[in-house]
Amino acid sequence: MSDTFQRLFTMSEAQPLALNAQAALNLVRPPHRSQLSWLIRHFLERFFNHETASPDGDAKTRLVQIAAATGLPGLMVAVYLWPVYHPFPHWPPGRHWSGGTPPYWLQVNHHFFFVLYSFVVMGIITVFEWDMFFPDLLDIFVLTTLPVPDRRLFLARVAAITILIAGFLFNVNMLAPLALPAATDPPNLLRFLAGHLLAVFASGLFAAVFVLALQAVLVSLLGERLFRRLSLFLQGFSIAVLLMLLFLFPVLSGVVPFFLQSNSPYTLYCPPFWFLGIYQRLLEGPTALPVYVRLAQIGYAALLITIAAAVVAYPVAYLRRVRQLIEGPGTRDTRNVIAHPFSAFLHVTLVRHPVRRAVFHFISQTLLRVPRYRIYLVLCGGIGFSVVAASILRFTVTHNHIRLEISADGMRASIGIIAFWIVAGLRMAFLASGNKQGSWVFRIVHGKPPRFLTAMEEFLAAKIWVFLCGITVTLAACVAFHAFAPPELLPWPVIAGQLLIVLGMCVLLTDVLFLNVRIVPFTGDAAREQPNLAFTVLKYFAFLPVVVSLPLAIAPWIETSGLHYFLVGTVIAAAHLLLRHSYRRVLLEHCNLLHLEDDEEEFPMSLGLRY
Repeated sequence: MSDTFQRLFTMSEAQPLALNAQAALNLVRPPHRSQLSWLIRHFLERFFNHETASPDGDAKTRLVQIAAATGLPGLMVAVYLWPVYHPFPHWPPGRHWSGGTPPYWLQVNHHFFFVLYSFVVMGIITVFEWDMFFPDLLDIFVLTTLPVPDRRLFLARVAAITILIAGFLFNVNMLAPLALPAATDPPNLLRFLAGHLLAVFASGLFAAVFVLALQAVLVSLLGERLFRRLSLFLQGFSIAVLLMLLFLFPVLSGVVPFFLQSNSPYTLYCPPFWFLGIYQRLLEGPTALPVYVRLAQIGYAALLITIAAAVVAYPVAYLRRVRQLIEGPGTRDTRNVIAHPFSAFLHVTLVRHPVRRAVFHFISQTLLRVPRYRIYLVLCGGIGFSVVAASILRFTVTHNHIRLEISADGMRASIGIIAFWIVAGLRMAFLASGNKQGSWVFRIVHGKPPRFLTAMEEFLAAKIWVFLCGITVTLAACVAFHAFAPPELLPWPVIAGQLLIVLGMCVLLTDVLFLNVRIVPFTGDAAREQPNLAFTVLKYFAFLPVVVSLPLAIAPWIETSGLHYFLVGTVIAAAHLLLRHSYRRVLLEHCNLLHLEDDEEEFPMSLGLRY
């Protein structure tokens, strides 16, 4: 008995336990999940963890970044509306609305923005995830060999798509209502919230389901092979149209009252107007304009028809996609007869060196075959096209008619926009990680570390490829602009100045954006640290205004004298030679570094430093 009391009141030393034993003490048993639940989680993760969305494999980080990027703009616009509805008392006359309430049509424009934003964002998200809505070869080779019924695979994918759309609908549209009631002071809060939530959710749902239904119908009718040929064009066209709608909102907002008051037929063919009708019909009740009632009816009917089309066409497209993946694609000749004379001309001019020629054709074949790099170009091309359209187009109302005008200044500025997004998009694709396995070819050719002359030929091939692509597309755009350009842009001195600016922009942008590029395209390592998405976007959009304003500022000055052409050409040539010299110095330092072996870690062997 005394031994028992002694053990109770005596502090005993803790017995050391093995790590496995300590981990087992706090073992948390995972919850039991069904097979369907695991499949849904797998497909949801693949939406954010495939090589296009997340090349570094960090799906959770990518998801948080996308969620913040899509949800915050609506919230910030709602916050910025507060001073519009609550003017400061000491503002001078004319700077605020009488009584603190904006005019009716200005309020309608505010409502139209949120409807349009939901429509655009949900459309872009579904277009970006286009390739993940149907099975691919990985699903066929792995999942179909497991004891999983085909019906369960189908239901799991449908459930994952539904969760993806519902989740983004919630994220895109639920932050703004937190600030809108306080910012706008609606007379009827319940009607306002009901109209806002239903309109923005219906608008985003229509855009997402329409993209899914369009893809399903095309796969069902055309088959996988023909659909793949159209897929890239459809993705680029869809993104360009959606972004153009958003960027043109400041221009369209001035003609929205005319569209609605004049019962213009254009409102019946523009989906965002349908859901604006739902917004105003629920907000205003019986006093709403008749046009809102008609638009709301079209919106409800269009949403139901689109959902029905997706429900009917998706299973058919799913089965046809699986069957064609199992059978495999047929063989086809990929040689391009039209490109042979062009390639022969390049072989005797710009890509005479064998190493330069090899890298040049390696870029061409890789860029056309890998979907991930093509979607990068589609995104940049869509952004560039939409910015160009927003810069050029102007809408005015004259004698109760809407006139579409072309801005001469916008056309001048579009030269820099096109060249910038082409070069920036190709740089992003070239530096993307994920296919480092192909770099062994270049290591066999010249060894490691690379010799300076060989490395110079490799990297010059990439710059030549980018320059040729940039100047070809930019000149083609200038020729297209010439067909509908204002009269002040048609004289030959103006055209000559534009050609000089196109040449200079393509050369200098290629030199600047590829100044620190020291890898063969498509063979780079994955970033060791997660890049900051906000700073990456900020760098691009901080540099873009400089590129856009430069042609707009110097073009009129160039056209006034032949001497000015010579001076600008001399400055372009001098800047190019200076940047080329800087690039040679950067590349020489890179080649003089002692590179680590393939199986050697930078840390802790060298503390992350070169030795």
